[in-house]
Amino acid sequence: MRVLCVFPAAMPSSNSRPPACLVLVALFLVLLLHFSLSSQAGDRRPLPVDRAPGLKEKTLILLDVSTKNPVRTVNENFLSLQLDPSIIHDGWLDFLSSKRLVTLARGLSPAFLRFGGKRTDFLQFQNLRNPAKSRGGPGPDYYLKNYEDEPNNYRTMHGRAVNGSQLGKDYIQLKSLLQPIRIYSRASLYGPNIGRPRKNVIALLDGFMKVAGSTVDAVTWQHCYIDGRVVKVMDFLKTRLLDTLSDQIRKIQKVVNTYTPGKKIWLEGVVTTSAGGTNNLSDSYAAGFLWLNTLGMLANQGIDVVIRHSFFDHGYNHLVDQNFNPLPDYWLSLLYKRLIGPKVLAVHVAGLQRKPRPGRVIRDKLRIYAHCTNHHNHNYVRGSITLFIINLHRSRKKIKLAGTLRDKLVHQYLLQPYGQEGLKSKSVQLNGQPLVMVDDGTLPELKPRPLRAGRTLVIPPVTMGFYVVKNVNALACRYR
Repeated sequence: MRVLCVFPAAMPSSNSRPPACLVLVALFLVLLLHFSLSSQAGDRRPLPVDRAPGLKEKTLILLDVSTKNPVRTVNENFLSLQLDPSIIHDGWLDFLSSKRLVTLARGLSPAFLRFGGKRTDFLQFQNLRNPAKSRGGPGPDYYLKNYEDEPNNYRTMHGRAVNGSQLGKDYIQLKSLLQPIRIYSRASLYGPNIGRPRKNVIALLDGFMKVAGSTVDAVTWQHCYIDGRVVKVMDFLKTRLLDTLSDQIRKIQKVVNTYTPGKKIWLEGVVTTSAGGTNNLSDSYAAGFLWLNTLGMLANQGIDVVIRHSFFDHGYNHLVDQNFNPLPDYWLSLLYKRLIGPKVLAVHVAGLQRKPRPGRVIRDKLRIYAHCTNHHNHNYVRGSITLFIINLHRSRKKIKLAGTLRDKLVHQYLLQPYGQEGLKSKSVQLNGQPLVMVDDGTLPELKPRPLRAGRTLVIPPVTMGFYVVKNVNALACRYR
């Protein structure tokens, strides 16, 4: 803790000081003690200190993690993928058997694969052997098609609206049609896959949960961060933008927990920018700040699964481009899959930010998340912890591991843009080495940079990275 203390250059003798001045000095000391104690008992944020001109600020951030119990446990398939139906419409379906594409997809396993999106409207489901169709009413395929995406937008897309109660009744009907059919009898049902939870959308979700909350296996919604027509590269660094997701999560959870407390919630479709994304931006290194923060925030707030839209060939939001080249968000996702386990741990920091100015909200530009290290990664013993850190500051930040993390060996996986384009680059480097596929059937080895025990972590400006703290023997991480 830093306390602002200003002393005169010379102090006259106490014998020559007037009594009134002694009172002022005493009052000053009382106030100084009050501020010191309140700072220790309060929010522990450092107070600003007057510095000599030209002296750079050196803030050392102390970081510890609670290792006894996880605060959340998400699905083993937490990071999952979506394929857009446009791959059929645009003639790309045959390429899904490509050895290179299969290698890239295998790297992100295990995962759920969702086949859906707005282009589903042109698809026609045909199943002449469906026994439900002989009952005189529409079969499961009718409902699967007609309630695919964002029911809150039906008025715009189809000229007619559907309310939450009717939507819930249709889900119940769909469930009853599926159960007698052998191949569908154990199928899970997810919905209603609403859009951004504005007032009318929350009303639709409320009606749906009241009628069919117990029918679905998980409640789903979609999120888009930016209007693709107005996006700039600096938008990806705005902390207010990164925080919009947190407010949406709370709104969804409030409705869900009202009717079905504890029901799983999935973000079934997340994109950085709308309208298919923005060329040279939403498929660049800069977009990774939104993506990695999304993963950290969702897990930290208890969302069970997030489905990335799209794995391949959908505008500019995809992980793999049309030439089957992995983009920055693919490498980010691959590192996440390799290093991050489903158990979320509480992070404790000191020295993160200055005292906020009156009337101004301070948003963290240094975001730190912690999980148990993926137990499928045989390079690390159970009980290890993985941190992932986003530094949006234009200066480097120093982090000193404390408490249970003190004096432990650390493996660094620092991801930075590669090439002359900077944040707009579509290529990345890991610890200074560019990431490229070895061949169509082989992903590159993700080599860490070992840091000696007790070394301060130095996070370069406007970067993101993963840090495995080895052999912590964290109780929360020792068992599955």
